[in-house]
Amino acid sequence: MADFIKIYKMSKSFNYLPDFILEGAIMYTDKGLYIAKAFDRELYILPKMANRHGLIAGATGTGKTVSLKVLAESFSDMGVPVIMADVKGDLAGMVKAGGDNATISQRVSEFGLLERGFTYKAFPTCFWDLFAKKGLPLRTTISEFGPLLLAKLLDLNQVQSDILNIVFKIADDEGLLLIDIKDLKAMLNYVSENSAQYKADYGNMSSQSIAAIMRAVVALSDRGAEEFFGEPALNIRDWMRTTQDSRAYINIIDASSLIQDTLAYSTFMLWLLSELFETMPEVGDLEKPKMVFFFDEAHLLFKNTPKAMMQKIEQVMKLIRSKGIGIYFISQSPGDIPGEILAQLGNKIQHALRAYTAAEQKAVKAAAQSYRINPNLDTQKAITELGIGEALVSFIQEDGSPDIVERAYILPPQSYLGAIGEEERRSVIVGSDLYHKYIEIEDRDSAYEFLSRVNEARENEKLSDKESKERAKEEEKDKKRMARNIKSVGNTAVGTIGREVGNALGSSVGGRFGKKLGGNVGASLARGIFKTIFKY
Repeated sequence: MADFIKIYKMSKSFNYLPDFILEGAIMYTDKGLYIAKAFDRELYILPKMANRHGLIAGATGTGKTVSLKVLAESFSDMGVPVIMADVKGDLAGMVKAGGDNATISQRVSEFGLLERGFTYKAFPTCFWDLFAKKGLPLRTTISEFGPLLLAKLLDLNQVQSDILNIVFKIADDEGLLLIDIKDLKAMLNYVSENSAQYKADYGNMSSQSIAAIMRAVVALSDRGAEEFFGEPALNIRDWMRTTQDSRAYINIIDASSLIQDTLAYSTFMLWLLSELFETMPEVGDLEKPKMVFFFDEAHLLFKNTPKAMMQKIEQVMKLIRSKGIGIYFISQSPGDIPGEILAQLGNKIQHALRAYTAAEQKAVKAAAQSYRINPNLDTQKAITELGIGEALVSFIQEDGSPDIVERAYILPPQSYLGAIGEEERRSVIVGSDLYHKYIEIEDRDSAYEFLSRVNEARENEKLSDKESKERAKEEEKDKKRMARNIKSVGNTAVGTIGREVGNALGSSVGGRFGKKLGGNVGASLARGIFKTIFKY
């Protein structure tokens, strides 16, 4: 390394040795991020222009993954944290050093990279997973996710979306935290049961619409949302870590399962974009970005996207640059990206496109027209002729304008090109210093717990009222029973006394007949007397 630094200092091509030079990090020099090599020039992304966003496009199998890895490695060496989704599982190889690839070795030799300090090396990597299986749990709360994105995720119509927004508003006004799915369910039930009292302030909310939202929430739970919504929620600051040698972490989100649900994938990736926008402060123009976000399968983001959502995306793309965030879309064709968004993408790498059908030929023409013209290159023709690892490249220049398009070869990656084993992945996950922070689920007091207590209090109140009524009823029965007993005792006593008096009278008459007559007459007489007494 010492010899390399000496050569580096003496080289006529470079004026100074930057402080950030790293062993083996030939892709990051004083000129910028060395990404591609044209016939007669090297092509660099300027660090202070890296947050002007970018695009990596090309048909399947043309080299987009390699371009993505080279960019991510360069940013990591530059000390810029990276976020990317791993759709196919082959980006995980960045956690270990490359090598044993004949094509890459040949390109290293052809480009003279060994003389420039090229070495195969691993990069600091942290794995994340919405389902908490192939990475650290990636969570957020229902409240932080927000009603707009949640409505998209639930695939609600406009009326249902409006009601969901009202439910969130009521929760805010009542000071109720919506953290996980059970909080949302409890809130929906609460609003449904008490819709009449909220109608005047918030508008009408039909029970049918709320029921439809509830069904969508249940279906979302079955799709694995129970894992994503909860705490501890992601702290974006944990994605901005660097190592002791000043290299930044590459945060890889496993999307191999998530991509099967295209709506969920696009919504969650959009949430990440929104989270960056909402969290990061305004910093203006910096010498290098604060963070770079790679959005693979970008066409899914714009598929069936409501107008309000599209306006939000456009706003984010225009404003997030001033927060030091660079957004790079990866898709098959520039035509997958809406024109308003495509215009914001300054750093472009275009791999080969097929042009067999009329629609494909139109897409090729549109792609060619998106580049600044190079008089020495037929851009439209070149797009269909590019080989694997070859691309049309145009980066933003010092003055902020795009460079002319060049046909070039992308530099080889320094990390391993391919997937890794499950045990190796698990070792990286468990070994992360963030493991103990995120692995255990927290369930603090929130809407579900509060509303459960409210419902319990109401049930207890109802039970108390019922018990009071039953007690009063029993007391009334007791009073009536007592009255009947008193009456019965009175009758018995009167009859007994009467018979005694009558017997005495009967004895004077004499004989059995006298006793019987005396007893009956005496009892009847006494009942009449006592009835009169009790009556008054």
